[in-house]
Amino acid sequence: MKTGYSIRRILGDVLIFLAVLLMIDVIVVMSAKIRAVVQKKDYQEVFFYELILCAVLFIGALDVRFNLFTRWKPAVLQGIGWTLRGVLALLSAVILFFCGKVIVGGMIHTAGPADHAIVLGLALENGKPAPDLFARLETARAYLDKNPQAQLILTGGNADASGRTEAAVMRDILTEKGVLETSLILEDQAETTKENFRNIATLIAKDEPVVMISSDYHMDRAVRIARQEGFPQVMRLPAPSGFFAYGANMMSEVVLDLNDLTK
Repeated sequence: MKTGYSIRRILGDVLIFLAVLLMIDVIVVMSAKIRAVVQKKDYQEVFFYELILCAVLFIGALDVRFNLFTRWKPAVLQGIGWTLRGVLALLSAVILFFCGKVIVGGMIHTAGPADHAIVLGLALENGKPAPDLFARLETARAYLDKNPQAQLILTGGNADASGRTEAAVMRDILTEKGVLETSLILEDQAETTKENFRNIATLIAKDEPVVMISSDYHMDRAVRIARQEGFPQVMRLPAPSGFFAYGANMMSEVVLDLNDLTK
């Protein structure tokens, strides 16, 4: 009994630490992004739901550590407590399942030769490319070096205050690094990932093999959306993302995944 309590206490402490760490990451990273991006309303909405998911995980961790819900008397309150614990456990399991999907999806590399590679854009921060966007472009440039016959389709509208789109910024960075403009195609009208692929469908044949280049945390959802929009042959080439912002970015993807399920 004492050993079981000790294991539960240690496990609870670990889970509380991880939940707090995740919540801090979400608050710091998303607060900075909201201040920096043009699409403030969209980011604020995602931030709100990220905090709810983090709170669910945090309360679940507290219950593991302190037995919050089943220590009450009399028995009727214990019954309510067990019900609440069951609901909390189910919600936590769903959140962790989608977290796992995001993590595993970012580890899968299947890229091979193709005529086109799609480079997904990322919101500009104070008019400048975010570090993860630089990583996507470096991954795209490396792919082009190995597959010089390919063209990169640079995607993303969401113009900043000066009118520059994500796609235009990516083009400028790549050409500065020596990539020929003839290797680049711009899709600079879309504001969402779904719109990206709908617009790309007017540029290339949907049934041709394409390489998807995006940040590791975004890869699972991006490939799923591409297939929903009629691109059956999508190869994955995830770009590495920043370590310290990974938790917040992962939770953003979970929020958007769950939102897609409810539509």
